Amino acid sequence: MTLRRRWALALLWSCATACQAAVTVSGDTQPISWRPGMRLLDVMTAAQPDAQGYWLAAAWLHQPLLERQARLKAGVLFDLDTLRRAAWAAGRESRARAAAQLYRQVLALPVTGRQIAKLDPVAVEVGFAPNLPVSEGDRLIYPSRPDTVRVFGAVVATCTLAFQPMQLARAYLRACPALAEADADQVWLIQPDGHVTRLGVAPWNRADGLPLAPGSTLLVPIRSDDLDTPTPELNPQLAEFIGTQPLAEVSP
Repeated sequence: MTLRRRWALALLWSCATACQAAVTVSGDTQPISWRPGMRLLDVMTAAQPDAQGYWLAAAWLHQPLLERQARLKAGVLFDLDTLRRAAWAAGRESRARAAAQLYRQVLALPVTGRQIAKLDPVAVEVGFAPNLPVSEGDRLIYPSRPDTVRVFGAVVATCTLAFQPMQLARAYLRACPALAEADADQVWLIQPDGHVTRLGVAPWNRADGLPLAPGSTLLVPIRSDDLDTPTPELNPQLAEFIGTQPLAEVSP
């Protein structure tokens, strides 16, 4: 059994007790009674999410995805530890410390099983979004609208910044200093619904994208391509794993 698989199984086992429960809906909703065979629309209709709620950030924590996401987290942790060791061996102590800090932060994040899906009840009802089956132990979260944007990763300290309408990523990045060990060419935008987009931020590849939505996260990637043991999948997989996390206000 590989080290990554052992870590993934340990992470999955750690959430097993919490994951064995009936389907629940939390956030700004009405209480519901769940029955086997329900689909998303059944749960949404019973829960009646507030029409004024922040449906863009709604999260579906889906039991069948737990094992795959446990492997994803294990892979991110493995690559961060590999990066830390390679940096120490190359005499890049600040890179090693940055990797160790990111390792601790990722280790603290839960494996959620978040399924990226459109959870707007109207869209599901009229067929613009699929009405998928819900598994026992699933959880739907309908949070209130936040008023912040987070900057995470290879930064001096994780920043929680006030959301500004129509503000682009580069403005938030200016307000949260990056480490010298950051990749200066790109950042990853994790939207409140979990979708991930890579944005160029260097003069030669700048792509501002759309203004950020409330509750978005910007991941400033850590550099690893100049070491003897590069980890090319680290940052895209880290961004993907961050996308599995519900908004901090309602995280499990």
